[in-house]
Order: sequence, then C-alpha cells, then structure tokens
Amino acid sequence: MTDKNRVYIFDTTMRDGEQSPGASMSLEEKLQIARVFDELGVDIIEAGFPIASPGDFEATTEVSKILKKSIPAGLSRHSKKDIDRCYEALKHSPRFRIHTFISTSPLHMKHKLNMSADQVYESIKEHVTYARNYTDDVEWSCEDGTRTDMDFMCKTVELAIKSGAKTINIPDTVGYTVPSEFTKIIQTLLNKVPNIDKAILSTHCHNDLGLAVANSLAGVQAGARQIECTINGIGERAGNAALEEIVMAIRTRNDLMPYSTGINTKLLSKASKVVSNATGFPVQYNKAIVGKNAFAHEAGIHQDGMLKNRETYEIMTPESVGVKQTSLVMGKHSGRHAFKDKLNSLGYVDVTDDVIQNAFGKFKILADKKKHVYDEDIIALVDDSLIIDNKLNALVLKSLKVFAGTGEPQKAEMTLEIFGEIKNSSETGDGPVDAIFKCIKKLYSHEMHLQLYQVHAVTEGTDAQATVSVRLEENGKTTVGQAADTDTLVASANAYLSALNKMLIKRNKTAPNEEYQNQKMKGI
Repeated sequence: MTDKNRVYIFDTTMRDGEQSPGASMSLEEKLQIARVFDELGVDIIEAGFPIASPGDFEATTEVSKILKKSIPAGLSRHSKKDIDRCYEALKHSPRFRIHTFISTSPLHMKHKLNMSADQVYESIKEHVTYARNYTDDVEWSCEDGTRTDMDFMCKTVELAIKSGAKTINIPDTVGYTVPSEFTKIIQTLLNKVPNIDKAILSTHCHNDLGLAVANSLAGVQAGARQIECTINGIGERAGNAALEEIVMAIRTRNDLMPYSTGINTKLLSKASKVVSNATGFPVQYNKAIVGKNAFAHEAGIHQDGMLKNRETYEIMTPESVGVKQTSLVMGKHSGRHAFKDKLNSLGYVDVTDDVIQNAFGKFKILADKKKHVYDEDIIALVDDSLIIDNKLNALVLKSLKVFAGTGEPQKAEMTLEIFGEIKNSSETGDGPVDAIFKCIKKLYSHEMHLQLYQVHAVTEGTDAQATVSVRLEENGKTTVGQAADTDTLVASANAYLSALNKMLIKRNKTAPNEEYQNQKMKGI
C-alpha cells in the first residue's frame, strides 16, 4: 500500500453518535470508549461539541488528556466563542483538531441561517482563519453538502483551504445522496478546486436511505481519503456510516478497493459491545460484522457447507473481527451433520449412531416448539437418549394425559412399557405430579422413597425446556434421575422413571441385562 491509498478513520461516536435520542453517555463511559478507540487504531476521535454543555466540555477535555495515538477533535459552529471553547477543551493534548462547520445549501442558508451566500462565504474566511490561529489541524465542513449548489461548493472549499483548513468534509447531512451522485461530487471537487491537493477530502454520510456505508465507500473510490463514521452506525435519526462495516468492506474487497486503514479489526467486536453497553442501544441480531447472527448459521445446507469449508458461506473469519468462532445455531433448519458436530463440541465424542439418531429426532421436535435451542437443551436431550440406549430402561413412558385445574381432582392417565409389557393406569392425586407418581407406583410396585423433586428451566422464556430432577432411596441406596421436556409434567414422569431404572441396576449390583432377564422371567 502507498500513502495515497491510506484512508483515515474519523470516529464521531461520542459526538454525532451521542446526538441519537437516548444515547447520552457519562464521562466515565466516554473515557472507556476513548481508550478502546485509541487501542482500536482510530485516527481522529471527535470527543464532543464543547460549547454544547459543561458535560460535553468536560468530556472533550478529559478525553484529550488520555489519548496516546488518536488525535482528539472538537466540533464548533462558525462562532469565535465555539472555537475558543474547542481550544480550551483540547489544548491539553500535544496535537488536536478543531472541526468547524457552516451550512451551504440554499435550503439551510435561507431557513436555518437566514444568511446570504455572500455572508456564508465571508464567514468561512473569518472563522477558518480564526481556528487556524489555534492549530494547524483544522477541518471544515459544508453542512448539507449534498444539497449544495456545486459551483458554490467548489468556491467555498477553495476558500476554506486557502484560509487554513487541512481537511475538507462533505457531509450528506440528511442521508439524501446515492453512490453515483456522491462519486460525482467528490470528482468535481478534485477536478475544479485549484488548491484541492493541499487538503484531504472527507465523507460524512447519514443512513436515512440505508446508503451511508455505500456512499462513504463511493466517496473513497472517487478520491476522498477520510471517512467519518460511528461504531454500530449510531447517530441522529437512522444513524451514521458504521465504522466496522466500512473497515471490513475495504479489507474484504481489497481487490476492488485497494486501500488501507490503521484499524485493528480484531477489536471491532469489543468496541461494539462497549458502545452498546454505554448507550443502552442493543445491536440488532442481523447487524453486519458485529451482530449476534453475523457469523451464525442455522440452515442445514449452510451448516453442511461450513463444516466442509468455511469459505462456502463466510467471506471473512469471525476471528478477524474479534469473535471467537463461527456459531452453528441449532434450530429447526439444522441438519444431522451439524447436530453431530455440535455433540462433538459439547464433549459427546463416543456416542453411538443410535443415540445420535434418537437425540436428533427429539431435537427436531423441540426445535419446532422453540425459537432458540441452546446447548443446555441439547445436553438434556442427549443425556436422556443415552439412558434409553443403555438398556437401563426396563420402564418406558409410552403416553401420559394429565387433568389439572380448579374444581376437579387432579388426575393422570398413563401407559408404561414394563419389561416389554404394556400396562395402563389412572390415578388421582394431590396435584398433577402426585397423580403421575402414583400411576408409576401402581404400575410398577416398589417401596422406594422420594427424597427430592426439583424443577428448573434450562433456558429463559415461556417456551423453555424444564429439567426435572428426582432422587429415590431404597435400603440406603439412592439414585437420581433427570429428564427434560417443554412439558414439565412429561419431564417429571421421565425423571422418576429414570431414577427407577437406575435403582434396578443398583439392586444387588446386578448387571443390566441380567436384571432385565430376571425381572422378565418373574413376570414383573
């Protein structure tokens, strides 16, 4: 890469990003963000709008004191008081940038500023020159640039550079432009402004039409070499161009955009989380680069491709943006190949095909009921399948109906397979669980004592699986059975039966298949 291909990243998360309603950040949060951005490799950090409030002034001041590599910047209108305030906030840093702006579109000049084009022109000369007295790093922005007359823009840009601005920013303030139009704006400035070679052209694009990143990259391809952006794309209205998307687009498509930035992309995920926590703005699941689903795959076809070669469905690695690994999300679209891979990752490396098939069948049923199937859900299903495969299940639940509610006795109707024989029972009890356990005791008579019955949700939500634990005791021996199901009562029955099956093995330490044969011969 050559210097002419270096793109500077100007982050305005703490200034423009904070202007997003509800995104106000405390001083401590801004300092935390500043440290992360400094480490991330952001070239210029716009820490605030010092004249806006005492809090903004304090934050800009404190951020300017702690930055080690990044250049701190403050925003000011065309007002000497604004510029003075910027300087007072930034002067603690050995180098800093004053960013001053004024509107140049006919709409803004008439209705917002109540100024003529000539008055705006004179204001540029006065205030850029004034800012230049404080620092040689002055940036000037023509607010609402993409709705500004092109000839007037060229005239104002030339004057701003002549007055001392080293960076010229072209804001798409209201997210109005499109890539082809923005390309033409940048190219026109490069071709028509005589002293344009003495300044860096910058983009500042808003996302009202969802084109902020596309417009920013179009600007770079046309010749701009600074991009103003924010982490997670936060900002006024629909937000700003997202820093992480811009940087990774340049890195991933370097064949078409042969540019470089100073960003350590492995810290992008960390920066995203820090900003999200500070602002209270959650990152949408399908957000590019840093969203929860950015490196997640649920479709069976995609998962199969990923297991064979990750490049089949990923154009960048999760590690490149600071995410630990690709996530094969287990859901109703997942295939058996992905399910088996998930079991291996959970430590089930020696399970038989029968166990996998049994657990996979249950998983598909569960996935149709739940939006999110968690690792804990799968573990519970596999553990249940392992018990079935282990020849311990002399007692197997075949069907269960429970009648509960007010005004009527709680009743359970149950069908069990007991040593290969189908038996039925109906019992009432003091609650549905008591009725279930009475059914089991009637169908398979025993003197075991219930020591523990415990229910907890495996995962959150009303559709969560319930994991039920049952501990039984007989002659000083105890067994614990566990089962999981979205139906708590079904899980309760299976947990009790699991504990019973284990107790059959513990009796006289008899081998499973011998106990099974002995009980069957006795007709129990």
